Amino acid sequence: MIRVNNVKLKPGYKHGDVLEAIARQIKAPLTDVESFSEVKLSVDARNKKDVFYVATFDVAVKDERRYYSREHVSKCEKYEYEYPNPWREEHRPIVVGAGPAGLFAALILAYRGAKPLVIERGECVENRMNTVQTFWKTGRLNPESNVQFGEGGAGTFSDGKLNTGTKDTRQRKVLEEMVSAGAPKEILYKAKPHVGTDMLCVMVANIRKKIVEMGGEFIFNCRMDDIVIRNNSVCGIKTTQGDFETKTLILAIGHSARDTFKLVQKLNIPMERKPFSVGARIEHKKTDIDYAQYGDFAPLMEAADYKCNVKDRNGRGVYTFCMCPGGYVVASASECEGVVTNGMSNFARNGQNSNSALLVSVYPEDFDGSDPLSGMYFQRKLEKGAFYQAGADYKAPCQRVGDFFENKRTIDFGSVKPTYTPGVIPSDLNRLLPTHIAEGLKDAIVGFSRKIKCFNNPDAILTGVETRSSSPVRIIRNESFSSIIKGLYPCGEGAGYAGGIMSAAVDGIKVGEVCE
Repeated sequence: MIRVNNVKLKPGYKHGDVLEAIARQIKAPLTDVESFSEVKLSVDARNKKDVFYVATFDVAVKDERRYYSREHVSKCEKYEYEYPNPWREEHRPIVVGAGPAGLFAALILAYRGAKPLVIERGECVENRMNTVQTFWKTGRLNPESNVQFGEGGAGTFSDGKLNTGTKDTRQRKVLEEMVSAGAPKEILYKAKPHVGTDMLCVMVANIRKKIVEMGGEFIFNCRMDDIVIRNNSVCGIKTTQGDFETKTLILAIGHSARDTFKLVQKLNIPMERKPFSVGARIEHKKTDIDYAQYGDFAPLMEAADYKCNVKDRNGRGVYTFCMCPGGYVVASASECEGVVTNGMSNFARNGQNSNSALLVSVYPEDFDGSDPLSGMYFQRKLEKGAFYQAGADYKAPCQRVGDFFENKRTIDFGSVKPTYTPGVIPSDLNRLLPTHIAEGLKDAIVGFSRKIKCFNNPDAILTGVETRSSSPVRIIRNESFSSIIKGLYPCGEGAGYAGGIMSAAVDGIKVGEVCE
């Protein structure tokens, strides 16, 4: 096999088109190209009049040595994950939280033979889906099992994007395990892979079953209420379903476990404030975004995404996050009397609208005092404000972009209709958001419209508030991933060391490899 890079393909390409493109790239007779497999696939849409794919393939050719020295050809490099040392301790490790970090930490521990116990305050993903659907339909919130809490974590109800800024090679291990658990094989080679909520639910359940087959155990509807510490070492935990002994405790609690953050503070486990972001969800018609990104090629392409960032008038970073092509804005509260928005897509990305979080950066110096949890309280204040502005029944305040710029309450919606359930209340987000946040959103909408022509469409809509893009705190750990408490390993997004499904899963693998 040889690896062939920089193969260009037109939208709508077929199998035979790929064979011909590979042959042209390596200057080979078509009959020499026997088979191929995808390694990487991305879109080049810089010129809207000439949109094309750029691909890398591993190719079987006749007499491959003839092609080693040719341009765009290299030798294949197969990734192999190096499994860590077997678990040699007598005690069983406990993982608190079954989101991406917790699941992959438990998976690696299971491979090591540790037979981990996973404690999850929410439900298994099958039951959790029904609970969340009930909340969206009726407004009846279960504070223990919702979009934030439950097997799969907050990322289960998202677009399921798997691209990340991390260069850690473990991300390949994450992708391979996901495919083994039922995710589509295309995530192994697409430059911007995604799974979608519908497939994430299947995949998460299968990863759990794999861990159980290797001797692991899951206890759902089980909230950790205390950590037992003696002589500066973990001895066990107290939960709503009893006490459990352990000398190894992985805290993969997610970014919304506010009661656990308060517990960590009470136990004097070092933690600190960290930057995060707040804002709203912005929705456009999917066809408008597709055309803005791909021009006349849009009908031949998959749903278009985007990723934008800018500095506002005050120098704050404003950016889009968790963009959901053909997706939906969803109710994501985990506390009573609070409105939280998020976005999700199914794998097909075939909804009428496309949405993303539009977020303004918030920094520790924005809050008075030194309380590590001050950012958390800021989030809660915004969420309660949104709850009461929209009528106190988990509907969300929503506003046309045109009205947002004119500082007036929306009366009715135009061409873009809200997708948020349990429903929206036409509102004025200027009365809800701090002035510098509202100004930042306006600056970003103007700035992003220079790149995406429809971004400042007056009929686009903003639904608030988006406050849970990342954790407002960081639980301090050392280079060995341990807290100052022996046997305590803060992990993933909630602990402040990740920002999305992939980076959280990679962090879980790292902790699963080294903990003892």
